[in-house]
Amino acid sequence: MSPLWSRYGVRSASVALLVSGVIGGVYLSQDREIQQQSVSAQAEFEATLAEEQYVKDRHAEYTKVHAKEAESERLAAEKAAETAKAAAKRAAAAEESASRKAEREKAAKEAAERKKAEEEAAANEDASEPAAFAGPIPASCGEYSGNRATGCAIMLDSGFGIDQFPCLDKLWTKESGWNHQAQNPSSGAYGIPQSLPGSKMASAGSDWESNPATQISWGLGYIKGRYGTPCEAWAHSQSVGWY
Repeated sequence: MSPLWSRYGVRSASVALLVSGVIGGVYLSQDREIQQQSVSAQAEFEATLAEEQYVKDRHAEYTKVHAKEAESERLAAEKAAETAKAAAKRAAAAEESASRKAEREKAAKEAAERKKAEEEAAANEDASEPAAFAGPIPASCGEYSGNRATGCAIMLDSGFGIDQFPCLDKLWTKESGWNHQAQNPSSGAYGIPQSLPGSKMASAGSDWESNPATQISWGLGYIKGRYGTPCEAWAHSQSVGWY
């Protein structure tokens, strides 16, 4: 082989080797890039899966917590409802008890008031009935009855003649109508003789408010001491309007 062809061959071989190396490098570079892209895609895929799993886990945790809170709220609501129901039941029972107590107290008060009214009525009835005159009624007083008969008898017993009774009858008929409970609201005069005040008659007896005989005895004593006789007292009353 000639030296020229030898040098040409070596050069050609070198060029071919260089081209081969370049081409191999290109392929190697492309393969490396593909591998890198594959690794990157895999990493991105795994990251996406991890993120999705994280979201799922968070959602599951939230659902669990929320369910627990909802259950706690439900139990609390049930307990509150039971407490309110029990409180309402106690309040209703207390109200019913108070109502029954009020009714009992009202009934007791009404019973006490009725009893008091009955006692007062009985006392008034007793007071309205004059005490019976214990002394005898003379035959000369037989034409009179009630307080007049008593007055006639006491007048005679006090030393006055029967002729004085017509004057006494007219006097006390004018003053009180022979009513032992007669009371003058303007002056305060009281009883058959219209004593002013009525308590003056206490000198004749402690029962001066209810006993006609006590009032008559006091009235005759007043007439005897001031006018002398019932007819003199009647004449004075006719003259001035009072005695």
